[in-house]
Amino acid sequence: MTNNGLDADNLAFQSLSEPAPETPTPTKDKKKKAAKKQKKQKKQAKKQQLALKEKSLQSVRAAEEEPPKGDRKIFRYSSESEGSSKLPKKFYEKELARLQVELVKMQYWVKQTGARIVIVFEGRDAAGKGGTIKRITDPLNPRGCRIVALGTPSDREKTEWYFQRYVTHLPAAGEIVCFDRSWYNRAGVEKVMGFCTEEQYDEFMQTCPQFERMLVRSGIILLKYWFSVSDDEQERRFQARLTDPARRWKLSPMDLESRDRWVEYSRAKDAMFAHTNIPEAPWFTVNADDKKRARLNCISHILSKIPYVDMTPEPIKLPPRRPIPDDYQRPPINEQFFVPQIY
Repeated sequence: MTNNGLDADNLAFQSLSEPAPETPTPTKDKKKKAAKKQKKQKKQAKKQQLALKEKSLQSVRAAEEEPPKGDRKIFRYSSESEGSSKLPKKFYEKELARLQVELVKMQYWVKQTGARIVIVFEGRDAAGKGGTIKRITDPLNPRGCRIVALGTPSDREKTEWYFQRYVTHLPAAGEIVCFDRSWYNRAGVEKVMGFCTEEQYDEFMQTCPQFERMLVRSGIILLKYWFSVSDDEQERRFQARLTDPARRWKLSPMDLESRDRWVEYSRAKDAMFAHTNIPEAPWFTVNADDKKRARLNCISHILSKIPYVDMTPEPIKLPPRRPIPDDYQRPPINEQFFVPQIY
């Protein structure tokens, strides 16, 4: 036999020993087609549901009556921050991170030098005071930075010297205190809503500058910020809070009352500025129609008003961990209670 014949026999043997390639059976083809069809139907059903949802929302909006001329505008935003800023998100986050690093450096300086800082945040309802305070305090050590947001005074506190309930919250050495509303309640909400007498109001206007001068003379750095927001932007934020369950608690009866007393609050603010805008503790107005810009501008200004230097300590070198002693044994796992791992 020739070599060609042997090769032919080997090829024939290999072809017989190797399994023949599977040919797609009709049942498999049908299953694949059915799966594709089912997937396509699901996508179409999802699209139809979204389309129906959009149509229903449009019909609800169309059914609402247009407000007559002179009434407030109706804004439709799913979140309070949506549509309120044109500042690019990446730029805002990068700049905020840079400023927060500077705030940490400032806190190191405050702690090392024993400085005392009081920052007062006042302004219109829904002007963004709370959001700014949050961005200031987030990177700081809470042991050296506190937020004071006092509620309605008790019956006992109403009989005290007006500034007494605020004095107890003033900072000690190395502390920063942020007042989310302050003693200026008397010049604002208490005056407009009639919660104080004319004599109490006049007394506050006379004694407040003296009180603040005492704070500054004692060595406290006092900064006062007024967050200003337009009528339309405030209304937009109020309406956004109605649709956001996580923020609805921010709408209080006082907020609703303030909507109808815009001019009265403006007059009260003008009178407050006229009496309390003193050289030792001037007012700084923050344009807060754009929340992101307001936060960055306010933090940047705070840093510019405090004469801090970088006193950040050197990084700590971690020594190697000690080995676990041989005589230690962990208790059995079944004797402990664990949080269920839902996520």
